[in-house]
Amino acid sequence: MGSIRYGADDDTIRVDDRALAHLKVVIATKLRRNESFTLSWKHGDGEPVGRSTIWLHPSIPLRFSFDEPETPPLNVRWIEDLMHSANSTGGITLVDEARDEPDDERA
Repeated sequence: MGSIRYGADDDTIRVDDRALAHLKVVIATKLRRNESFTLSWKHGDGEPVGRSTIWLHPSIPLRFSFDEPETPPLNVRWIEDLMHSANSTGGITLVDEARDEPDDERA
């Protein structure tokens, strides 16, 4: 399980390393373009039931931490799905990985 730390908040957002690697690509792309947006997720096991949303802005410090030292292969379709979500009025919603084509993964 990796994590996202955003701004001065001591709270850590826990995200599976594979999902976090894909989110990082989308978030970095949006912030590099100087675009602000929201990120929403369902609370994980061991957390109160519910969901959370944060506003991501290029001027606020952001840190991605991964438990695994190696970057997993990236699924282009999943990145596209997350990017489509990021460009919507609702912002990025962490969706399950798209896996309908075996050649989606790229190193």
